[in-house]
Amino acid sequence: MEKVKCLIIGSGPAGYTAAIYTSRANLNPVLYEGIEPGGQLTTTTEIDNYPGYPEGIDGNQLMGHMRKQAERFGADIRRGTVTRADLSSRPFHLVVDGEKQIEADSLIIATGASARYLGLPSETKYRGQGVSACATCDGFFYRKKDVAVVGGGDTACEEATYLASICRQVYMIVRKPYLRASKAMQHRVMNTPNIEVLFEYNTAEVLGDDTGVTGVTIRHNDGKERTLAVAGFFVAIGHHPNTELFRNQLELDAEGYIHTEGNSSKTSVEGVFAAGDVQDPAYRQAITAAGSGCIAALDCERFLLQ
Repeated sequence: MEKVKCLIIGSGPAGYTAAIYTSRANLNPVLYEGIEPGGQLTTTTEIDNYPGYPEGIDGNQLMGHMRKQAERFGADIRRGTVTRADLSSRPFHLVVDGEKQIEADSLIIATGASARYLGLPSETKYRGQGVSACATCDGFFYRKKDVAVVGGGDTACEEATYLASICRQVYMIVRKPYLRASKAMQHRVMNTPNIEVLFEYNTAEVLGDDTGVTGVTIRHNDGKERTLAVAGFFVAIGHHPNTELFRNQLELDAEGYIHTEGNSSKTSVEGVFAAGDVQDPAYRQAITAAGSGCIAALDCERFLLQ
C-alpha cells in the first residue's frame, strides 16, 4: 500500500497546473494521467487563444510543456487510470488499473468531460481535421467559410451564433422539427441572416480528403439526402463529465458535474477538490481549466496545513 500526501487524478490543463502548484508547495504530488494523457487538447491541432503563444501552439505541444514544467518541480507523473475510489474516510483509498492500491491524504479530481459525438466512422476519421466539438476553440480556422453545427439545444445555438459572426454561412442540422434551446436563443438563431436551420435532418456521413472536411451528407426523416459543402463540422450535442467513479460519493449536479462550494474547488467531501471541465459545464476552455487547477492546488495546500 503506497501512501501519498496529494493525489491528482487526470491530466490536461487542470491536472498539470495543479501538479505544478502542489509540487512547488512541497506536497510531493502523484498524478495519474488516465486514459487520455494530456486530455482533450491532445485531439486539437493548432491552439490560437491560449495566452503566451502569439503564433499559436499545437495542442500536444502545449500539454507537453505543462507536463515538463510540473516534472521540473518534482511532480511524480505516472501513466495509469484510477479504477476504484473510496472516499468514505481519510486517508482516501484508491486503486489504479485494478491492482495498485494507494492511500491519499488529499485528492484533486481533474478527470475532465468528454464531448458527445455522433459515433460515425467518418466523424472519427476527420476529428481535428475539420470535425470539432468546440467552436470557440476552433472556429477561427473557418473564417469566411461555410460550416455546419449539429444539435438543437442552447449549446448548439450558442456555437452557431458565434460561428455566424466569423463564418460566411452556418448550417444547423437538427434532428427534431423544433429547437430545444431557450426562447431567447431560438430568437437569436432565427434572426441571424447567415444561419440556416435544417429541421428533421440527421448526419449520414462526414465527407473529406487529405486536406480535411469538405462536406457532409445529411438525411431527412423522409429518406431524402442532401450534401452540404462545408469546411468545418461542429458537434454540439453536449458533454459527459467523467465522474462515474464518484457517483454516490460526491455531490453531483443533475448532469453529473461535481458540485464545488462557491468560488472554491472544495467538494462535498473534506479533502477532495475538483478542477477543470469535471466541475465546469459552462466554459470548458483550456485557460479556465488551468486556472481552476491552480485554485484546487491552493485549496489543497491550505487544507493540508490545517
